[in-house]
Amino acid sequence: MSQEEFQVCEACGVTAEMGYVISEGDDVAEVEIFAEDKTTAIAEFNAYLSLAKQVNDAVIHDLDESAELALNPLKVRLKFECSAEKLIFELRSRSLAK
Repeated sequence: MSQEEFQVCEACGVTAEMGYVISEGDDVAEVEIFAEDKTTAIAEFNAYLSLAKQVNDAVIHDLDESAELALNPLKVRLKFECSAEKLIFELRSRSLAK
């Protein structure tokens, strides 16, 4: 067994293997939306869904717009095809967080 010397990332100062960041089977992102009413919550979710579809158009979500929604927070799960897509979505969605 060889010992590897880990290099510190100059961009962020972190030392890690990508296996620790991207885990197999970790392909579901959870989005929490705080809104005053159902219409606002769905509109805000659609912004997240649009961003998710830019990563993978086959993303699946569990929001039923016709159902009575529990607000504050509205929790919606987005299932991607692989862990890397979830990670990309989470990084991009930071721009939507308020």
